[in-house]
Amino acid sequence: METPAGTVAGTQPRNQHRLTPAATHAAEPGAEHPGVPAARVALVGVHGFGTHHLRNLERLQGAGVVHLVAVADPTPPAPGSVPATTAVFPGLTELLADTSGLDLIIVATPIQTHAPLGLAALATAADLYLEKPPVASLADFSRLCDAAAANGRSVQIGFQSLGSHALKAIEKLLADGTIGTLQGISATGRWVRDRAYYKRSRWAGKRTIDGVDVVDGVATNPLAHAVATALRIAGARTTADIASLETELYRANQIESDDTSVIRIRTSAGLPITCALTLCATESVEPYVTLQGSEGTAVFHYTEDRLTVETAAGRSEEVFGRDDLTENLLAHRNTGAPLISPLLDSGAFMLVLEAIRTAPLPAPLDEAHFRWVGEGDAAHAVVPGIEEALARAARQHATFSELGLPWAGTAPHAFELPAS
Repeated sequence: METPAGTVAGTQPRNQHRLTPAATHAAEPGAEHPGVPAARVALVGVHGFGTHHLRNLERLQGAGVVHLVAVADPTPPAPGSVPATTAVFPGLTELLADTSGLDLIIVATPIQTHAPLGLAALATAADLYLEKPPVASLADFSRLCDAAAANGRSVQIGFQSLGSHALKAIEKLLADGTIGTLQGISATGRWVRDRAYYKRSRWAGKRTIDGVDVVDGVATNPLAHAVATALRIAGARTTADIASLETELYRANQIESDDTSVIRIRTSAGLPITCALTLCATESVEPYVTLQGSEGTAVFHYTEDRLTVETAAGRSEEVFGRDDLTENLLAHRNTGAPLISPLLDSGAFMLVLEAIRTAPLPAPLDEAHFRWVGEGDAAHAVVPGIEEALARAARQHATFSELGLPWAGTAPHAFELPAS
C-alpha cells in the first residue's frame, strides 16, 4: 500500500552524506531583486536533513527572501527550531488543507514518501524542491514529470553538488583541452556505516517496505551525489543520454540493499562512466569524481568543491563556491534563471536507480571475506582491500568480478533500457 500523501513515514537519515552548506553568493540573498515579496514556503520533514533546510530557511527568512509559513512532520519540531509564526502540522494533507498561497514546498522525507508527497505538492500552485533521490522507481519518475508538466510547476531535485562552481571550471578545462581528450569518468566513494546506521529507521537499507519501493542502497542514497555528479560532468542528464548500464551489487551488512557496488555506464556519446562505491571501508574518505584525459586527470572532491588538475605541466588545486539550490529555485521563479538541478535532468540518474531496483538481489559476502570492527551498534563491516579494489575498478572501468576478487562471485547484470 502506498504511503498516504499526508504522512511523513519515519525520519530522514542522519546527515551522513550531505554537503556542508558552504555555498557562496555574489550578493546577499534578495539583493538582486529588492522589490520581490518574500516567498511563502512550507517544509515537509523537519528532522534529519530537514534540519539543514530549517537552517537555510532561517538564513533566507532573515534576509527577507522567504517566509516559512508552515512545516509538516509526524514528529513535531524541537522547541525553538521553527519561527513562532510558523504553523506546525502532522502531515502534508493537513498542512495543505489549512494553508493557502504557498509559493514553494520543500520535501525532505524518506525515499518511499517522495512520490506521493511530490504529487500532492504538484497539485497545488506551488513549485517543488524535492530531496534526492527524486523517487524510488522510473514509473514514479514518469508520473512526477507528467504532473509537473500538466500543472506548469517547476521542480528542483536536491543534488546540492550540482550547484558547485567547480562544474563550470570543469566545462572550461575540457573545452580548452587542458587534460586532452576525455576518455572516461569514474566516481569513487568509500565510507563507513555502522550497525546503528541501519537501525536508525524502518526503511534503512531496504529495497521495499510493504510492497512500496525504497531502494536505499549505497549508490541511490548515501553516495548518490557521486553518481549524479559523474553523470552531470559527462553530459548525461536525461534518459536518452544513456546507451548501456550494468550493475554488480554486494552486501556485507544484514540488509536488503547493496552496500558495496560497481555501476558501469556508457553514455549515448560513447563515454564510459564507472561508479565504484562502498560503505564497508576501513575509514571514511571524501568521495570524488575523476576525469581521465589523454593528457592528464582532473579530480573533483564534490563535498569540498575542490578541483585538482594534473598534467605534464604540473598540478593545480582550487576550492570553489557553490550556489544554494533553494535560492536558485526562487531565482527561477522570479527571473526565469535556469534551474541547476531540474527534474528532467535527473532522468539519467533515475535509470541508474531503476537498474539497481530491478537487478538481482545484492550478493551477500561470505563472512570469510569481511570483518567487523568495533562493538555492538558501533561495529562496522570492513572488506579487506576494498580501497584498492575501488581504485582498480574506477581506473580500469571493470567490475569486481572482472578484477577477479575472491569475494566477487557474480557477473555484471545488464539493465534493459526502456524503449524511447
